[in-house]
Amino acid sequence: MLQKLAAQLTRSLSPGGLSTCRHLSGGVGLPKSGGGDGVGVDDGGISKEFGKNDHPVIKEGNGGRSNGKLGTFSGLTPDFPCIVGNPSSGPEPTYASVPKNSYRLFEYPDTFCLELNSGRLPGFKLAYETWGSLNPDASNSILLCTGLSASSHARSHPLNPAKGWWESFIGPGCALDTDKFFIICANLLGSCFGSSGPSSVNPETGDPYATTFPVVSVTDLVRSQFLLLDQLGIQRLHAAVGSSLGGMLSLASAVEFPDRVNRLISISSASYSHPTSIAMRYLQRKAIMTDPHWRSGRYYGSDYPKTGMKLAREIATLTYRSGPEWETRFGRRRLNPAAPQAVSLCPTFVIEQYLDYQGEASSVRLDPNSLLYLSKAMDLFDAEDQLDRVICPAMILGVQSDILFPVEQQRQLAQRLRDIGRCRRVTYFELTSLYGHDTFLLDVHNVGTAVKGFLETEHA
Repeated sequence: MLQKLAAQLTRSLSPGGLSTCRHLSGGVGLPKSGGGDGVGVDDGGISKEFGKNDHPVIKEGNGGRSNGKLGTFSGLTPDFPCIVGNPSSGPEPTYASVPKNSYRLFEYPDTFCLELNSGRLPGFKLAYETWGSLNPDASNSILLCTGLSASSHARSHPLNPAKGWWESFIGPGCALDTDKFFIICANLLGSCFGSSGPSSVNPETGDPYATTFPVVSVTDLVRSQFLLLDQLGIQRLHAAVGSSLGGMLSLASAVEFPDRVNRLISISSASYSHPTSIAMRYLQRKAIMTDPHWRSGRYYGSDYPKTGMKLAREIATLTYRSGPEWETRFGRRRLNPAAPQAVSLCPTFVIEQYLDYQGEASSVRLDPNSLLYLSKAMDLFDAEDQLDRVICPAMILGVQSDILFPVEQQRQLAQRLRDIGRCRRVTYFELTSLYGHDTFLLDVHNVGTAVKGFLETEHA
């Protein structure tokens, strides 16, 4: 019996026996001749091209040959173009190239004390842009509060014709109607698009602040913007409007300055950060801070921490959209459906390539240190015990598919404001969009209609 088994094993290990692994559908063994698409034979054995050029070549390793004879092992050659093709630093970040003549600059000359760690800044700058015209009594102004990664460029204008991040929501007849309102959008303190932040030069040292920049809170961000409003001669806002981190800012505006905000709109946001959101942002910060090029935040003028920033933005992309949308857009579609058995450790599925693309594209659009500081501000935000200070009409808008700010948080916020009873009116909208957290950027009809209606309705 043993001799018979040995003979069968010998036959299975012969070149003819290994030509097809019959227990696998379609077979992935050594072809006897050149095969179909992407498959060929060279002097080293088998070479299977997997998909496009950014995928590795699968070859029989040296372990598959012994003294020129076919052995029992056939594995991957450890070549990974999906890693090698992504440089660990560079190119030059695009956030540093925003034209300075495309925004206005507010400069606060005095010492600015921050909420945490007894932090102080020797003054600061805020980049801001405006649309529409301020009426004689300055009562038609709307403060548009940005998300974590946005600049002040919410809509195109003659000084900067590039489309803004809320382009379709601002303009004549739009949700923020420039025929009726004066719109102000400021880049956040701690950001990198003209406002003071880690990448700015500390006037006392002549070097970039880097991670010596003090930790900022949502309250600090709001206070700095209201100093800008003072400079513009605006004592009372028609509304504070914001989404995501911007929604925290609009809520905090009504908490910190209840007598200066006529109404607030908070979209896909909350009165505190959910533990899942904190965990997701922690992973983004860790990805950046463990990149060797981060150098404790002192990478300015040196190698940019590209690998960590790219991974952080890929993680962020997961939180911005929804599972149902991924299923609809990508499902389990493969990059190389013609060769389902040609698998490497690099991306196999279209969704993986999409994340890689998004991470690559956005990795140089925001200063990594700014992401660290502003994401931390989001995690620390908790206005639950201060909601009794909100007295203006409020509109809270949630999205059922949002995983970054679960819709239950918007329901709770609206109900808390109603239960406290100090708001003159609380309006709640809930959307069923597939787009998850990014609905506030994409759903012009539903989000825009709700915003426009609330802004233009008289509230008793």
